[in-house]
Amino acid sequence: MQPAPWKVCSVTQVEEVKILTRMLPILGSTIIMNTCLAQLQTFSVQQGNDMYRKIGKHDFPAPSVPVIPLVFMVILIPAYEFFFVPFARKFTGHPAGITQLQRVGVGLVLSAVSMAVAGIVEVKRRDQALKGHLISLFWLSFQYGIFGIADMFTLVGLLDFFYKEAPSSMKSLSTSFTWLSLSFGYFLSTVFVNLINAVTKRITPSRQGWLHGQLLDYNNLNLFYWFLAILSCLNFLLYLYSASWYKYKPDDRESNNKPKAKDSDEGLLLAKESSGAKTDEEESEQNAAKRNEEESAQETDDAEAKAPSSEQSNGTK
Repeated sequence: MQPAPWKVCSVTQVEEVKILTRMLPILGSTIIMNTCLAQLQTFSVQQGNDMYRKIGKHDFPAPSVPVIPLVFMVILIPAYEFFFVPFARKFTGHPAGITQLQRVGVGLVLSAVSMAVAGIVEVKRRDQALKGHLISLFWLSFQYGIFGIADMFTLVGLLDFFYKEAPSSMKSLSTSFTWLSLSFGYFLSTVFVNLINAVTKRITPSRQGWLHGQLLDYNNLNLFYWFLAILSCLNFLLYLYSASWYKYKPDDRESNNKPKAKDSDEGLLLAKESSGAKTDEEESEQNAAKRNEEESAQETDDAEAKAPSSEQSNGTK
């Protein structure tokens, strides 16, 4: 109960907290995308078990389907760096082609498209399964491929954004924020599944939820995918609002190099001008001093010349 002395933070610590606070809405806007990723790694694998998995004599296990977005990323990341960035740089003038927030925005849009495509593929799969026909497992590659492109834009852009915008003492810590968003997205996926099952169980005529049971042929997984697509579109609008008022931190290298070069050039010019001005002033002062000396010498000569004449005039008088 004894009073302790009041403790305050330094100005640097306060400014660092402000920077992290401005970055939190950008981080929160990526949670829904990771929720969509959780569906592709759970329900899509369950879809694959009810599809035709053979190519020739080879039988591909359904849990191996999430490799598809990784393959897309391995191919597209070098293509993005070597082809897209130089092409976009000609129009935008940005060193990276587009800004970090623009890359994240493109990924969020593509994640919504991926969920819409997943709903369409599920409708086709369920209709064919009810007719006794199984479609190929690689129909899932459409939604996985689109999401792989989205993940390439968002994940890489988010890592670059956090590393460049975070305070210098928190750059390593800020890169872990992407995994924080991933954990929240997976947790929110569980919440959505339980919540939608509880709500739709009360309002549907069959008194069964959209995601009830283990048989996907008799539930409405496509409606859940479209729900996530609509939610991703609303999340993108929220992201646009958050990104519109965000101001990038000035680049240290540009701010340190370019102005200093200008200042040094201007300093040299000023030094030259000042040195030139000084030499001109010194020359004018020297010329004025010489003139004064000549005038004073001439005056003394005139005075000496006048002095004898005056003495002679006095003697004659």
